[in-house]
Amino acid sequence: MQITASAISLNVEDVTASANFVEKHFGFSEEMSAEGFVSLSRPDAGFNLIFLQTGLKSFKPIHLSGHRADGLLIVFVVDDIDSEYTRLQAEGVKIITAIGTEPWGERFFQVSDPNGIVIQLVQWVTENN
Repeated sequence: MQITASAISLNVEDVTASANFVEKHFGFSEEMSAEGFVSLSRPDAGFNLIFLQTGLKSFKPIHLSGHRADGLLIVFVVDDIDSEYTRLQAEGVKIITAIGTEPWGERFFQVSDPNGIVIQLVQWVTENN
């Protein structure tokens, strides 16, 4: 098997709000869209981020079409977590988990988009950085 592309699709109530959020604050760009659907990308992400409106008739499996994307984290590993934290605070983004460092070297914080999707930014730290 050869994987030629990757994407994550999340059901949200307001597709436009989530798309605008990741465009404005995380540098994604819209690649395609239709009613109830938008696909976004950025060259260094390694995947497309897709938002689907809850309840789409075309969603498969059909029994999950009305479910929201609860309990999921979108995680971005970054080079300078402290600068990103400061930048997003200055942009008025809702920080839902303050910046902190776990004993295993994961320095992270979490934000929430307008639909409640959690985006976590991470920097792996060692004693040298």
